[in-house]
Amino acid sequence: MSDTPRLVVGPFNRVEGDLEVHLDMADGRVAAAQVNAPLYRGFERMLEGKDPRDALTITPRICGICSISQSTAAARALGAAMGLAPTAQGAGIAALIQAVENASDHLIHFNLFFMPDFTRPPYAGRAWHARAVDRFTAGEGGAQRAAIEARAGLMHILGLMAGKWPHTLAIQPGGVTRAPDARDKLRIAVTLRAFRRYLETVVFGAALEEFIALETPAALMRWDRGDAGLFLEIAADLGLDDLGRGAGRYMSFGAYPLEDGPAFAAGLWEGGLQPLDPAAIAEDLSHAWMLGQTAHPFAGETRPDEAMRDGAYSWCKAPRLSGQPVEVGALARQVVDGHPLALALAGGGVLARVAGRLLELARTQILMERLAEGIDPTARFMVQGAVPEAGQGAGLIEAARGALGHWLRIEGGRIASYQIIAPTTWNFSPRDAAGMPGPLEAALVGVPVAEGEETPVAVQHVVRSFDPCMVCTVH
Repeated sequence: MSDTPRLVVGPFNRVEGDLEVHLDMADGRVAAAQVNAPLYRGFERMLEGKDPRDALTITPRICGICSISQSTAAARALGAAMGLAPTAQGAGIAALIQAVENASDHLIHFNLFFMPDFTRPPYAGRAWHARAVDRFTAGEGGAQRAAIEARAGLMHILGLMAGKWPHTLAIQPGGVTRAPDARDKLRIAVTLRAFRRYLETVVFGAALEEFIALETPAALMRWDRGDAGLFLEIAADLGLDDLGRGAGRYMSFGAYPLEDGPAFAAGLWEGGLQPLDPAAIAEDLSHAWMLGQTAHPFAGETRPDEAMRDGAYSWCKAPRLSGQPVEVGALARQVVDGHPLALALAGGGVLARVAGRLLELARTQILMERLAEGIDPTARFMVQGAVPEAGQGAGLIEAARGALGHWLRIEGGRIASYQIIAPTTWNFSPRDAAGMPGPLEAALVGVPVAEGEETPVAVQHVVRSFDPCMVCTVH
């Protein structure tokens, strides 16, 4: 690789939005990486001056994959500014709706975005390759067909309770617009039973509770059932645990806010669980094509640097917590929530992130069943409130890919400022003023690149393990 000191990888297929990764090479490995989000979108600027309630319509259109998460964050931000909280049953239905979207996202990522890379010719001859081709060949694999069918069935819950997907308006600051009756509760339960059968038959090959009971990496690697077992066999053969390891610093805003707290805990993990202080969040602009100063989102702004100044290399800002990068996502949520297997995988690489996503998929199914069982058709699902002339509020929730925050300021009854930090903004951030790389940039250091590879397969495994959604990343 001595004659190719820098390699540009991208655009990536099977990634939502545009992504480029610039790699500095040394001795056949990545010495340094710069991650570029090359598409500026401007949603935060679009919201300025509008009625605060317009955020409920506009922000879900940031993304067609996690639109319900965007809707939930907007509703929470507006509710905080209004001094309004959803009813207990309204919060439960909103959590169920979002959990359906997140579970669907995990399923599609595993089957359609991540696993197809193992069907590629460089892996021909591996003991598992023929099975991977049979299960995960794009558009043809049996696992892909089964996943699409199962997802379509699960999405019936969104048609029933959200009216449509994506871009629902069902989630509001005071709850949800659709009050389920006893028949709806039964239909939801039947749909969830069918989805559980699929997970236990195809993905895990056993009861979900058996997979959730795993506590150690050794026990995990002995799992040989379902498509999860095939992934773990591949991971062991290719050493995916050591590939793209993280710093072990994880953050979660807390997933699925309910009356008695989030279903999955909020916090910061750095060798141990610590309280999370959202006031310690700031967005560094030193290496982004953005104008302004490092600031907390309530004081932040989005002004694109049309000159694209030297030294900057991405439209993505660099969010930091107390000056440090943090990794977010399913693994982070499960670590912060204290699951023994996730804690044992903390600081791991591709294997840890994908296993964390599989673990969360199983746990989310059980959560959805509990939420459905708790539906009380006689309860109140919505309360009303008034938008203030002035105020501010934050909506901090967990999308499938990790921590999602909306920060809203209202002046004169209009949106004065609206700032968004998406999960991929955290994970795919550029360097900050101290030269500290974002989580993906750091994870790519040391990744091997074979002679002649223009789209290195190992690099792609690391990138996809973070499950990027680039259209959410910059606004």
